[in-house]
Amino acid sequence: QVQLVESGGGLVQAGESLTLSCTVFGTTVDINGYAWFRQPPLKGREFVAAIDRDGANTVYGDSVKGRFTISNNNAENKMYLHLNNVKPEDTAVYYCATSRTWMPTSHIHYDYWGPGTPVTVSS
Repeated sequence: QVQLVESGGGLVQAGESLTLSCTVFGTTVDINGYAWFRQPPLKGREFVAAIDRDGANTVYGDSVKGRFTISNNNAENKMYLHLNNVKPEDTAVYYCATSRTWMPTSHIHYDYWGPGTPVTVSS
């Protein structure tokens, strides 16, 4: 029904910026929430940011507040995560996801996931 594909990951130095993209394929009429999660090496998946369909509401994880910005473009079926002032602790595989309901922070409420794109922050 829905497929997600991330892009834009790579190597970046601490203090610099990076933008990740996620393209949504398939039917999108039931999608009401979009989110980014990340999984550092050998650690569990953690919440990064979420946005509702019309962009009126955003939620950020404590570790990225003030540094990351989530956005979506429904006309292009895309969502984005702008990473500003990155830190080595931001190194992880980043995943985009969609949900039918607005329950932003818990991964169990998301229906579809992309395969992930890795971000490595060097010192």
